[in-house]
Amino acid sequence: MKLMRVYVSGPMRGHPEFNYPAFNATAASLRATGHIVFNPAENDAGSLRANLASDMSWIALVADCVVMLPGWQESLGAKAEYALARAIGIQVWELEDFITVPETAGRTE
Repeated sequence: MKLMRVYVSGPMRGHPEFNYPAFNATAASLRATGHIVFNPAENDAGSLRANLASDMSWIALVADCVVMLPGWQESLGAKAEYALARAIGIQVWELEDFITVPETAGRTE
């Protein structure tokens, strides 16, 4: 798989430690393979509104793809990130597919 600019998306609110351990482990793993990663757990803009604005801007202007953490379907923010990526034609991957499947397969449709 070619190196990509990856946005990590997943559930935060309602999870212990806002699910930061999962976000941080995923970001570290992806960075170890050379990808450029935007990890929203590392980029707190102060309020939910500011965080989503920052996150959506990175997806729209920088990301090559969005990688979805398990449980993202239950998160309003992650569903919005997914919808934005799909609307503008950015690849969306389930985490396990992004890590294990060749570039042309495993996309979340």
